[in-house]
Amino acid sequence: MRLAFAGTPAFAATALRAIVTSGHDVVSVLTQPDRPAGRGLKLQPSAVKAAAALFGLPVMQPGGLRLDGRFAADAQAVRTALQTAAPEAMVVAAYGLLLPPWLLALPRRGCLNIHASLLPRWRGAAPIQRAIEAGDTETGVSIMQMDAGLDTGDVWLARTLPITPDDTSASLHDRLAVLGARALLEVLDRLDRNELDAVPQPTAGVTYAHKIDKQEAALDWRVEATQLERRVRAFDPFPGATLCDRGHTLKVWRAAVRNAAGAPGEILSTLPGPLMVACGGGALELLELQRPGGRRQPAGACFPGGAPALGQRLALVTD
Repeated sequence: MRLAFAGTPAFAATALRAIVTSGHDVVSVLTQPDRPAGRGLKLQPSAVKAAAALFGLPVMQPGGLRLDGRFAADAQAVRTALQTAAPEAMVVAAYGLLLPPWLLALPRRGCLNIHASLLPRWRGAAPIQRAIEAGDTETGVSIMQMDAGLDTGDVWLARTLPITPDDTSASLHDRLAVLGARALLEVLDRLDRNELDAVPQPTAGVTYAHKIDKQEAALDWRVEATQLERRVRAFDPFPGATLCDRGHTLKVWRAAVRNAAGAPGEILSTLPGPLMVACGGGALELLELQRPGGRRQPAGACFPGGAPALGQRLALVTD
């Protein structure tokens, strides 16, 4: 099939590589503009741009797609290029820009989106993180026909995947990326043979996966330990859950729920044994931490100035 592709991060790059290697003709790739990254804040290409370069695919990086907006010239250039390329369909995966009506209508078969949830659960920007945070036991991917709404289009195909008790957003992301690429290829092949019908999403069970905000990173010890442990895994790798110890902010990368009680934020046991903090229900054993400018390491190696004392209270997020 003759395709255009729009995507930006690694999740999308996995799909792009699968599309090209399966023999589909990718005539144009849209991705976000290069962004500063790293300690030197040098401009870095997106994962999709890097993948496209390996295959010699033409890439466009518009700042926006509205024909009447700030980036109207970019949008017009994209429209002209796509009209010339005449793709049958556009595949979209974590692109990061809303597709305006003119683009949704441009390909003959419209735009197909790879969404990392079982729609209508977790529409929106952060379905992987919110599924882990909520304690879902399974998730999956949906290949959706895009419309003007936020992840509201009809679903061509859905595939499920279990969420394991130790899954982080990073580990679940990688498995979903592979599953999404496979599901997409199945949809493209079956569409080409007219063997597939899209199904409207149910009206019941709609949830929204709001974008992750750095302000959510601080652990609130008044919350139950099970919820905090899920948040630690959901926020790995971004933005990383945090705690405050004597004025220092540490990132929490791995923790375990323990059956113990105390005032929220109270140190119930300390190094050289397990480092346990009381929560609103149960306790959290801190297993892997990171000091500012340091690396992830076992909790026992993160307190060169001395571990928190037994009975000490860690700061609550509202302190």
